[in-house]
Amino acid sequence: MARSLNHAVAGLGLVLLAGLFSVLPGRAALAQGHSPEAGRYSAAVATEWFRVVLPAIQQTPGQSPPVAARTLAYLGLGLYEATLAGTPGRRSFAGQLNELDSLPPAQPDELLHWPTVANATLAALTQMLLPNAPPDWKARFAALERNMPVAQPADFDPAQRTPEVIIRSETHGKLLAMALMTWARTDGGHDVLGARRLRLDAGYVSPSGPGAWVPTPPRFARPLLPYWGENRPFMKTLAACRPPGPPRYDETPGSPFHREAVEVYKAGVAPTEEQRRVALYWADDPGKTPTPAGHWAWILTDLLRDRQATLAAAAEQYARLTMAMSDAFIATWQVKYETNLLRPVTYVQLGLDANWVPPLMETPPFPEYPSGHSVQSGAATAVLEALYGKDTAFEDRTHNDRGWGPQRFRSFAAAAEQAAFSRLYAGIHYRSAVEHGVTMGRCIGAQALALTTR
Repeated sequence: MARSLNHAVAGLGLVLLAGLFSVLPGRAALAQGHSPEAGRYSAAVATEWFRVVLPAIQQTPGQSPPVAARTLAYLGLGLYEATLAGTPGRRSFAGQLNELDSLPPAQPDELLHWPTVANATLAALTQMLLPNAPPDWKARFAALERNMPVAQPADFDPAQRTPEVIIRSETHGKLLAMALMTWARTDGGHDVLGARRLRLDAGYVSPSGPGAWVPTPPRFARPLLPYWGENRPFMKTLAACRPPGPPRYDETPGSPFHREAVEVYKAGVAPTEEQRRVALYWADDPGKTPTPAGHWAWILTDLLRDRQATLAAAAEQYARLTMAMSDAFIATWQVKYETNLLRPVTYVQLGLDANWVPPLMETPPFPEYPSGHSVQSGAATAVLEALYGKDTAFEDRTHNDRGWGPQRFRSFAAAAEQAAFSRLYAGIHYRSAVEHGVTMGRCIGAQALALTTR
């Protein structure tokens, strides 16, 4: 009888121990000699890095909207590849992206801790992508990497992080980051503040002729990043997304082009309070905000936090969103400088009102068509709709720290439409640049969704 009772107690103990292993992330996996899956951990490592990087971009010289989108894309891709081997059945983006044939693989017979790998990858990439960040931000990057295990104890269980596992995981993360940066340095956008790039941009001469872009008041600044459209995009399929082009340039009253210019002028002369609010909310100026791509990355970060996403889910979502937005800027800049269309302020001053200037903001220093805000908002919307659904309402908290408070949107498409038309209300884009831009962006987002992850 006693022997039977002992057997029963021992069996019950094994059942309870097995149940404990099943609910404690990774302990059963470690007992069986393989790494717990990345889907067993929260998205905290990813979201905390993006919550620090986004305001750092705002304060780092040279992080204009196209450059900031590139920075975020390499972080998103790095996060994805860092957790790749921790998600069974997941496929690398190497071999699918332009000129990226392979990346350092994780050894299948070695235990790795995926939050540690992700933390090391994001830390190394951030330092390399923002080498000229202010010193206080560099200190924050170092502190975030160092303190992540303390700040996120649920994901950094000491039982999973033996010294050997920590060293192995950090080494893999850093090697992956270095491999990605070796590839990044050949994309045409790396040395944006370098002497060679500055000389190249300074030597650019804008084409002239009817309807051609010219520097705009009040600064009459030189064109920004005139060769950015020649950069290597992440994806190989952007040619399919080229927009149809603006209406033929025409100064004749009543012509399609003239009507679009009059529309901008009238909106600029007497914007409604709502138009004024929308224009300023979506301005996303560099140096004051994380830029347009950062705005949408912030929206995704809050969605991941609100929905308690896993590390594996966050990795895929950040990668798709950020690569889509980076390529949106490359494709936009290519079309902008090929089309070389004058801005509304130039057209209006030449033929409608010599004293008019957009009342809410300065015109950016580059050609008009298409609207960059519109293209990247369309790209972001296509990705987020696929991930969360077309009718998903959400709260945008990007500018809470600037006194705006959260903004509620009934859908991603509604937010994208508002972001796009904010540029018409601001007096800096024609309707065709806005509408064609959203369509172009949605096409680019679809290309990012077509990348295979399974």
